[in-house]
Amino acid sequence: MNWLARLTVNEQVSALFVALFGGLVLVTGAAVLSSLREHGYATTLRQAQFMRDLRAVWVGAVVFWIAWISGATGATMAVGLFSFLALREFITLVHTRRGDHRSLLLAFFVVLPLQFIFVGTRSFDLFSVFIPVYVFLAIPVASALAGDPERFLERNAKIQWGIMVCVYGLSHLPALLLLQLPGYDGRGAFLLFFLVVVAAVAQISQELASRRLRRRPVARHIDRSFSVRSWLGGVAAAALVGAALWWITPFDALRAAAMAALSGACGTLGDLVMRALKKDAGVRWWGNRSSVTGAVGLLDRVAPLCFAAPIFFHSVRWYFSA
Repeated sequence: MNWLARLTVNEQVSALFVALFGGLVLVTGAAVLSSLREHGYATTLRQAQFMRDLRAVWVGAVVFWIAWISGATGATMAVGLFSFLALREFITLVHTRRGDHRSLLLAFFVVLPLQFIFVGTRSFDLFSVFIPVYVFLAIPVASALAGDPERFLERNAKIQWGIMVCVYGLSHLPALLLLQLPGYDGRGAFLLFFLVVVAAVAQISQELASRRLRRRPVARHIDRSFSVRSWLGGVAAAALVGAALWWITPFDALRAAAMAALSGACGTLGDLVMRALKKDAGVRWWGNRSSVTGAVGLLDRVAPLCFAAPIFFHSVRWYFSA
Protein backbone atom coordinates (compact mmCIF):
# COMPACT_ATOMS: atom_id res chain seq x y z
CA MET A 1 0.00 0.00 0.00
CA ASN A 2 2.83 2.41 0.83
CA TRP A 3 4.48 1.55 -2.49
CA LEU A 4 1.25 2.29 -4.36
CA ALA A 5 0.80 5.55 -2.48
CA ARG A 6 4.23 6.74 -3.64
CA LEU A 7 3.39 6.20 -7.32
CA THR A 8 2.15 9.01 -9.52
CA VAL A 9 -1.40 8.96 -10.86
CA ASN A 10 -0.30 7.69 -14.29
CA GLU A 11 1.85 4.99 -12.67
CA GLN A 12 -1.07 3.87 -10.50
CA VAL A 13 -3.37 3.64 -13.53
CA SER A 14 -0.67 1.74 -15.42
CA ALA A 15 -0.41 -0.72 -12.53
CA LEU A 16 -4.18 -1.16 -12.71
CA PHE A 17 -4.00 -2.15 -16.38
CA VAL A 18 -1.04 -4.46 -15.76
CA ALA A 19 -3.06 -6.25 -13.07
CA LEU A 20 -6.17 -6.35 -15.27
CA PHE A 21 -4.47 -7.78 -18.35
CA GLY A 22 -2.28 -10.08 -16.25
CA GLY A 23 -5.38 -11.56 -14.64
CA LEU A 24 -7.05 -12.00 -18.03
CA VAL A 25 -3.96 -13.78 -19.39
CA LEU A 26 -3.98 -16.22 -16.48
CA VAL A 27 -7.71 -16.92 -16.78
CA THR A 28 -7.45 -17.35 -20.55
CA GLY A 29 -4.53 -19.75 -20.20
CA ALA A 30 -6.41 -21.85 -17.67
CA ALA A 31 -9.51 -21.89 -19.89
CA VAL A 32 -7.50 -23.00 -22.93
CA LEU A 33 -5.81 -25.80 -20.99
CA SER A 34 -9.19 -26.96 -19.66
CA SER A 35 -10.67 -27.01 -23.17
CA LEU A 36 -7.95 -29.45 -24.31
CA ARG A 37 -9.37 -32.13 -22.06
CA GLU A 38 -12.27 -34.32 -23.13
CA HIS A 39 -15.62 -33.38 -21.58
CA GLY A 40 -19.27 -34.24 -21.95
CA TYR A 41 -21.65 -32.26 -24.11
CA ALA A 42 -23.02 -30.13 -21.26
CA THR A 43 -19.54 -29.21 -20.00
CA THR A 44 -18.35 -28.41 -23.51
CA LEU A 45 -21.36 -26.15 -24.01
CA ARG A 46 -20.62 -24.29 -20.77
CA GLN A 47 -16.97 -23.91 -21.78
CA ALA A 48 -17.99 -22.46 -25.13
CA GLN A 49 -20.24 -19.95 -23.39
CA PHE A 50 -17.44 -19.09 -20.94
CA MET A 51 -14.96 -18.53 -23.78
CA ARG A 52 -17.52 -16.30 -25.52
CA ASP A 53 -17.92 -14.23 -22.36
CA LEU A 54 -14.15 -14.17 -21.85
CA ARG A 55 -13.64 -12.78 -25.34
CA ALA A 56 -16.17 -10.07 -24.52
CA VAL A 57 -14.19 -9.21 -21.37
CA TRP A 58 -11.00 -8.97 -23.44
CA VAL A 59 -12.71 -6.63 -25.89
CA GLY A 60 -14.03 -4.51 -23.03
CA ALA A 61 -10.60 -4.35 -21.36
CA VAL A 62 -8.88 -3.32 -24.61
CA VAL A 63 -11.53 -0.67 -25.28
CA PHE A 64 -11.15 0.57 -21.69
CA TRP A 65 -7.38 0.86 -22.18
CA ILE A 66 -7.67 2.60 -25.55
CA ALA A 67 -10.24 5.01 -24.11
CA TRP A 68 -7.88 5.86 -21.25
CA ILE A 69 -4.80 6.53 -23.37
CA SER A 70 -6.94 8.56 -25.81
CA GLY A 71 -7.92 11.00 -23.09
CA ALA A 72 -11.32 12.51 -22.37
CA THR A 73 -12.32 12.78 -26.03
CA GLY A 74 -11.31 9.21 -26.86
CA ALA A 75 -13.08 7.77 -23.81
CA THR A 76 -16.29 9.62 -24.57
CA MET A 77 -16.26 8.62 -28.24
CA ALA A 78 -15.54 4.96 -27.43
CA VAL A 79 -18.46 4.65 -25.03
CA GLY A 80 -20.60 6.68 -27.42
CA LEU A 81 -19.97 4.05 -30.12
CA PHE A 82 -20.97 1.30 -27.68
CA SER A 83 -24.09 3.28 -26.83
CA PHE A 84 -24.99 3.61 -30.53
CA LEU A 85 -24.59 -0.15 -31.07
CA ALA A 86 -26.60 -0.97 -27.93
CA LEU A 87 -29.45 1.35 -28.95
CA ARG A 88 -29.45 -0.12 -32.46
CA GLU A 89 -29.63 -3.60 -30.97
CA PHE A 90 -32.51 -2.59 -28.73
CA ILE A 91 -34.52 -0.89 -31.47
CA THR A 92 -34.13 -3.75 -33.94
CA LEU A 93 -35.87 -6.12 -31.54
CA VAL A 94 -38.88 -3.98 -30.59
CA HIS A 95 -41.96 -3.11 -32.64
CA THR A 96 -41.77 0.22 -34.47
CA ARG A 97 -43.72 1.75 -37.38
CA ARG A 98 -42.99 4.16 -40.21
CA GLY A 99 -44.33 6.97 -38.04
CA ASP A 100 -41.45 6.40 -35.60
CA HIS A 101 -38.73 7.26 -38.10
CA ARG A 102 -38.55 10.90 -37.02
CA SER A 103 -38.21 9.90 -33.36
CA LEU A 104 -35.53 7.33 -34.21
CA LEU A 105 -33.54 9.81 -36.27
CA LEU A 106 -33.80 12.25 -33.38
CA ALA A 107 -32.59 9.57 -30.93
CA PHE A 108 -29.61 8.34 -32.96
CA PHE A 109 -28.33 11.51 -34.58
CA VAL A 110 -29.31 14.30 -32.18
CA VAL A 111 -29.92 12.97 -28.67
CA LEU A 112 -27.03 10.50 -28.52
CA PRO A 113 -24.32 12.89 -29.82
CA LEU A 114 -25.53 15.76 -27.64
CA GLN A 115 -25.57 13.57 -24.52
CA PHE A 116 -21.95 12.56 -25.01
CA ILE A 117 -20.92 16.10 -25.92
CA PHE A 118 -22.30 17.20 -22.55
CA VAL A 119 -20.26 14.43 -20.90
CA GLY A 120 -17.07 15.33 -22.77
CA THR A 121 -17.40 18.99 -21.82
CA ARG A 122 -18.13 18.01 -18.19
CA SER A 123 -21.54 19.73 -18.29
CA PHE A 124 -22.77 17.26 -15.70
CA ASP A 125 -25.80 19.23 -14.53
CA LEU A 126 -27.14 19.50 -18.08
CA PHE A 127 -26.28 15.93 -19.03
CA SER A 128 -28.13 14.68 -15.93
CA VAL A 129 -31.46 16.21 -16.99
CA PHE A 130 -31.19 16.43 -20.78
CA ILE A 131 -32.73 13.01 -21.50
CA PRO A 132 -35.12 12.58 -18.53
CA VAL A 133 -36.64 16.03 -19.07
CA TYR A 134 -36.15 17.48 -22.56
CA VAL A 135 -35.85 14.31 -24.64
CA PHE A 136 -38.75 12.54 -22.93
CA LEU A 137 -40.96 15.45 -23.98
CA ALA A 138 -39.48 15.81 -27.47
CA ILE A 139 -39.83 12.16 -28.56
CA PRO A 140 -43.67 11.98 -28.41
CA VAL A 141 -43.90 15.39 -30.08
CA ALA A 142 -41.84 14.10 -33.01
CA SER A 143 -44.03 10.99 -33.21
CA ALA A 144 -47.25 13.02 -33.07
CA LEU A 145 -46.08 15.21 -35.95
CA ALA A 146 -45.79 12.03 -38.04
CA GLY A 147 -49.59 11.63 -37.74
CA ASP A 148 -49.69 7.93 -36.77
CA PRO A 149 -51.79 7.34 -33.60
CA GLU A 150 -51.77 3.52 -33.69
CA ARG A 151 -50.18 2.08 -30.49
CA PHE A 152 -48.81 5.59 -29.93
CA LEU A 153 -48.10 5.27 -26.21
CA GLU A 154 -46.51 1.83 -26.50
CA ARG A 155 -44.24 2.81 -29.39
CA ASN A 156 -43.02 6.00 -27.75
CA ALA A 157 -42.48 4.30 -24.40
CA LYS A 158 -40.20 1.73 -26.05
CA ILE A 159 -38.14 4.40 -27.79
CA GLN A 160 -37.89 6.45 -24.61
CA TRP A 161 -36.88 3.39 -22.61
CA GLY A 162 -34.23 2.44 -25.17
CA ILE A 163 -32.74 5.94 -24.97
CA MET A 164 -32.84 5.87 -21.20
CA VAL A 165 -31.03 2.55 -20.89
CA CYS A 166 -28.66 2.57 -23.85
CA VAL A 167 -27.76 6.27 -23.99
CA TYR A 168 -28.44 7.79 -20.59
CA GLY A 169 -27.23 4.79 -18.59
CA LEU A 170 -24.05 4.13 -20.55
CA SER A 171 -23.13 7.83 -20.79
CA HIS A 172 -22.33 7.72 -17.07
CA LEU A 173 -19.33 5.47 -17.73
CA PRO A 174 -17.14 8.15 -19.37
CA ALA A 175 -18.61 10.64 -16.90
CA LEU A 176 -16.93 8.64 -14.11
CA LEU A 177 -13.60 8.90 -15.95
CA LEU A 178 -14.00 12.69 -16.19
CA LEU A 179 -15.39 13.27 -12.71
CA GLN A 180 -13.21 15.67 -10.70
CA LEU A 181 -13.24 15.01 -6.95
CA PRO A 182 -11.28 16.73 -4.16
CA GLY A 183 -7.92 15.00 -3.77
CA TYR A 184 -8.82 12.43 -6.45
CA ASP A 185 -7.96 14.22 -9.70
CA GLY A 186 -6.98 12.01 -12.60
CA ARG A 187 -8.08 8.77 -10.94
CA GLY A 188 -11.45 8.35 -12.63
CA ALA A 189 -10.27 5.06 -14.16
CA PHE A 190 -10.23 3.55 -10.68
CA LEU A 191 -13.85 4.55 -10.09
CA LEU A 192 -14.90 2.97 -13.39
CA PHE A 193 -12.88 -0.16 -12.63
CA PHE A 194 -14.47 -0.35 -9.17
CA LEU A 195 -17.98 -0.08 -10.64
CA VAL A 196 -17.42 -2.72 -13.33
CA VAL A 197 -15.87 -5.18 -10.86
CA VAL A 198 -18.56 -4.92 -8.18
CA ALA A 199 -21.38 -5.07 -10.75
CA ALA A 200 -19.84 -8.17 -12.31
CA VAL A 201 -19.26 -9.81 -8.91
CA ALA A 202 -22.86 -9.16 -7.87
CA GLN A 203 -24.21 -10.64 -11.12
CA ILE A 204 -21.99 -13.74 -11.04
CA SER A 205 -22.56 -14.34 -7.32
CA GLN A 206 -26.31 -14.01 -7.74
CA GLU A 207 -26.27 -16.60 -10.52
CA LEU A 208 -24.09 -18.99 -8.48
CA ALA A 209 -26.24 -18.55 -5.36
CA SER A 210 -29.39 -19.33 -7.36
CA ARG A 211 -27.87 -22.72 -8.28
CA ARG A 212 -26.85 -23.55 -4.72
CA LEU A 213 -29.86 -22.29 -2.79
CA ARG A 214 -33.39 -23.59 -2.96
CA ARG A 215 -35.11 -21.56 -5.64
CA ARG A 216 -38.01 -19.36 -4.61
CA PRO A 217 -38.32 -17.09 -7.64
CA VAL A 218 -40.05 -13.77 -7.12
CA ALA A 219 -40.72 -13.34 -10.86
CA ARG A 220 -40.93 -16.86 -12.21
CA HIS A 221 -42.39 -15.79 -15.56
CA ILE A 222 -39.35 -13.57 -16.19
CA ASP A 223 -36.45 -15.44 -14.57
CA ARG A 224 -36.81 -18.57 -12.46
CA SER A 225 -33.30 -18.17 -11.06
CA PHE A 226 -33.90 -14.76 -9.46
CA SER A 227 -34.86 -14.94 -5.79
CA VAL A 228 -34.53 -12.62 -2.82
CA ARG A 229 -31.90 -14.84 -1.18
CA SER A 230 -29.74 -15.13 -4.30
CA TRP A 231 -30.07 -11.38 -4.89
CA LEU A 232 -28.96 -10.64 -1.32
CA GLY A 233 -26.07 -13.05 -1.79
CA GLY A 234 -24.94 -11.12 -4.85
CA VAL A 235 -25.24 -7.80 -3.01
CA ALA A 236 -23.25 -9.16 -0.05
CA ALA A 237 -20.50 -10.44 -2.36
CA ALA A 238 -20.30 -7.05 -4.08
CA ALA A 239 -20.05 -5.31 -0.69
CA LEU A 240 -17.16 -7.56 0.39
CA VAL A 241 -15.26 -6.98 -2.84
CA GLY A 242 -15.97 -3.26 -2.61
CA ALA A 243 -14.59 -3.14 0.91
CA ALA A 244 -11.45 -4.97 -0.26
CA LEU A 245 -10.99 -2.40 -3.06
CA TRP A 246 -11.55 0.67 -0.89
CA TRP A 247 -7.96 1.82 -1.43
CA ILE A 248 -8.59 2.62 -5.12
CA THR A 249 -11.60 4.80 -4.25
CA PRO A 250 -11.96 8.13 -2.43
CA PHE A 251 -13.92 6.32 0.34
CA ASP A 252 -13.01 4.38 3.44
CA ALA A 253 -13.74 0.63 3.61
CA LEU A 254 -17.24 1.00 5.08
CA ARG A 255 -18.42 3.59 2.55
CA ALA A 256 -16.80 1.67 -0.30
CA ALA A 257 -18.75 -1.43 0.78
CA ALA A 258 -21.98 0.60 0.88
CA MET A 259 -21.34 2.03 -2.61
CA ALA A 260 -20.52 -1.44 -3.92
CA ALA A 261 -23.66 -2.95 -2.37
CA LEU A 262 -25.81 -0.20 -3.88
CA SER A 263 -24.23 -0.60 -7.33
CA GLY A 264 -24.43 -4.39 -7.23
CA ALA A 265 -28.07 -4.32 -6.14
CA CYS A 266 -29.03 -1.92 -8.93
CA GLY A 267 -27.04 -3.89 -11.50
CA THR A 268 -28.70 -7.23 -10.76
CA LEU A 269 -32.15 -5.64 -10.65
CA GLY A 270 -31.40 -3.92 -13.94
CA ASP A 271 -30.48 -7.25 -15.49
CA LEU A 272 -33.84 -8.63 -14.32
CA VAL A 273 -35.62 -5.71 -16.00
CA MET A 274 -33.75 -6.33 -19.25
CA ARG A 275 -34.75 -10.00 -19.11
CA ALA A 276 -38.36 -8.89 -18.82
CA LEU A 277 -37.88 -6.73 -21.92
CA LYS A 278 -36.42 -9.73 -23.75
CA LYS A 279 -39.44 -11.81 -22.79
CA ASP A 280 -41.70 -9.09 -24.14
CA ALA A 281 -39.70 -8.99 -27.39
CA GLY A 282 -39.93 -12.78 -27.65
CA VAL A 283 -36.17 -13.48 -27.60
CA ARG A 284 -33.94 -15.46 -25.23
CA TRP A 285 -31.01 -13.06 -25.49
CA TRP A 286 -30.55 -9.83 -27.39
CA GLY A 287 -28.20 -11.38 -29.92
CA ASN A 288 -30.17 -14.45 -31.04
CA ARG A 289 -31.32 -12.84 -34.28
CA SER A 290 -27.97 -11.35 -35.29
CA SER A 291 -28.13 -12.60 -38.86
CA VAL A 292 -31.30 -10.57 -39.41
CA THR A 293 -31.02 -7.55 -37.14
CA GLY A 294 -27.32 -7.05 -36.59
CA ALA A 295 -27.74 -7.64 -32.86
CA VAL A 296 -24.65 -9.20 -31.27
CA GLY A 297 -25.70 -9.66 -27.66
CA LEU A 298 -24.08 -6.41 -26.46
CA LEU A 299 -27.03 -5.53 -24.25
CA ASP A 300 -26.74 -8.85 -22.42
CA ARG A 301 -23.23 -7.87 -21.35
CA VAL A 302 -23.81 -4.23 -20.43
CA ALA A 303 -27.34 -4.48 -18.94
CA PRO A 304 -26.15 -4.35 -15.28
CA LEU A 305 -23.96 -1.30 -16.01
CA CYS A 306 -26.85 0.54 -17.70
CA PHE A 307 -28.59 0.61 -14.32
CA ALA A 308 -25.65 0.64 -11.92
CA ALA A 309 -23.64 3.43 -13.58
CA PRO A 310 -26.17 6.29 -13.10
CA ILE A 311 -26.83 5.31 -9.48
CA PHE A 312 -23.12 5.05 -8.68
CA PHE A 313 -22.20 8.28 -10.47
CA HIS A 314 -24.87 10.42 -8.81
CA SER A 315 -24.26 8.80 -5.41
CA VAL A 316 -20.57 9.75 -5.66
CA ARG A 317 -21.44 13.31 -6.70
CA TRP A 318 -24.03 13.62 -3.93
CA TYR A 319 -21.56 12.33 -1.33
CA PHE A 320 -18.93 14.92 -2.22
CA SER A 321 -21.41 17.78 -2.62
CA ALA A 322 -23.27 17.07 0.63
